[in-house]
Amino acid sequence: MAALPLNQLAKTIRSKNAGVNKITFDIIFRDKASYERVKRSGAITREAMARLYAIPSERISDFVEYDPGLAIKFTVYRLQPSGSAGDGDIFGAQQYAPLLDLPIP
Repeated sequence: MAALPLNQLAKTIRSKNAGVNKITFDIIFRDKASYERVKRSGAITREAMARLYAIPSERISDFVEYDPGLAIKFTVYRLQPSGSAGDGDIFGAQQYAPLLDLPIP
């Protein structure tokens, strides 16, 4: 089976604020087969997301594989509060882009 980019397997890939000090990422799948493929691949784990975003794994506060919802969610501590001076994404809504082309074996 050839690798596919995550955006071809997930129906929703998004990021958003989770309070003023965190950004949360949601990856939601259309079907169980795609969800299970991604889970089995190991491409989306706490450690893999730390590498993808070039952050220490300690900045990831939560990582959840939610089987009933066919979803993977992780939350990252911001370096500075939302809306503070120098914050380039006040809503945290532009942080998901590196996930789009993530290859899934």
